Amino acid sequence: MTKSHHDDHDVDPSLNLSFVPAHRPRTRVPASRRSFLLRSAAATIALPFMESVGFRRFASAAPVKTADTPKRMIFLGTGFGVTGDEWYPDARTPGYDYVLPELLSPLTKHKDDITLFQNLEHANSKDGHSGSTFWLTGADRYAVPGQSFHNTVSVDQVAAEQFGRDTRYASMVVFGDNDNGHGPGSISWNRQGKPIAGLPTPVALYHKMFSSDSMPLAERQALLADDRSALDTVISDARAMKKTLTKTDIDKLDEYFQSIRELEIRIAKDEQWLNVPKRKPTDPIKEPSPTLEGAPAVEMMYDLMLAAMQVDACRVFSYRLPGDSFLESIGSSFTAHNISHHAGGERTADARNRDKEHATLLSKFIDKMKATKEADGSSLYDNVTLAFGSNLRLVHSLNNCPTLITGGGAGFQHGRHLVMEKKTPLCNLWLSMLRGSGVNVDSFGDATGVIDELFTA
Repeated sequence: MTKSHHDDHDVDPSLNLSFVPAHRPRTRVPASRRSFLLRSAAATIALPFMESVGFRRFASAAPVKTADTPKRMIFLGTGFGVTGDEWYPDARTPGYDYVLPELLSPLTKHKDDITLFQNLEHANSKDGHSGSTFWLTGADRYAVPGQSFHNTVSVDQVAAEQFGRDTRYASMVVFGDNDNGHGPGSISWNRQGKPIAGLPTPVALYHKMFSSDSMPLAERQALLADDRSALDTVISDARAMKKTLTKTDIDKLDEYFQSIRELEIRIAKDEQWLNVPKRKPTDPIKEPSPTLEGAPAVEMMYDLMLAAMQVDACRVFSYRLPGDSFLESIGSSFTAHNISHHAGGERTADARNRDKEHATLLSKFIDKMKATKEADGSSLYDNVTLAFGSNLRLVHSLNNCPTLITGGGAGFQHGRHLVMEKKTPLCNLWLSMLRGSGVNVDSFGDATGVIDELFTA
């Protein structure tokens, strides 16, 4: 199948992002290697949570305590959008008495537990090829004069700063495919606006969550100690260098210092969990086949997320759903980019099949979350907030972002079709999810406030 040269992650190559290999030699780190470590940190670690004192609106907004049933968040990004207006209910029928579109008919039994939106968008989005890149941030890529790319922290990472305090992994970022290697594959971005490295396959997620580390404890402790030593050297060298730098270089060095602090947090968290065995779910999950792709891989990813939440290994997930491989798995010969330009005929038919298959898989995922019981007798579904959608509608249209929300974790009143005022910030929804789930933040992105309708029947 011919791959498109386009991608919905049109990231500036001048970012020159690098990542540290998983198994690097444990020798003294030369200066160039220390810089490599430092650059990589900005792309992988989230900052500690800084509590806001300004939010007191919702009763559910108290910080999550370890003893409580934990809240979770899941973000499922569809990349190149949906099948135009066919994905949405009739805009003339807002409220409870709307008709679910045929493309979403597999979700019929969950109609009372989902909310569909119209007219949400990111006002700062100006590039149709970068939909997923800014879906969870709402950032303006041209916000910094003289730079062709800029991003900000994504909503999942804001949630992870609080939800991830008591779990082995603060968040889990996964992606299905990255369209023939274009773009980072991730929809998650840290506080410095750098992409967070993701896991590309169900096998990788399985081993991250459930495989035991066969390396002896002493060796793992030595690895962490070596990382700390490298950081100490970086800090010392950077402070000495700062005295001779220009204002511009000092600003860049301050960004590096922030990256160092993030890596220190990561090492501390690794040390905290060093002696804690990975828990297995009650119903053991088998290692996925390495050949899984497309729709079967999506279903397996959902099962792995479910298992990870059952053992409380992680509470925040972001998943850039596969594009090309998903279409191929359901019999399409078109790429995700090509099919977004559908204008009738076979491409439109394949786009419809894609959307309906996504709805089928999501419906099964909801079934399983509802069937999974928590210690307090509630269901896992009662404590999850799940967002499904994209920053693109179709072709490269950036208005009326397809958006579906489900789950009881944020206290939303579901079962409705909410037709918002045109150009309502999508970040209003992200802010509503954060606050409703107990994450104390005053603002997010370009949000103008929460969506009040979500909290009233």
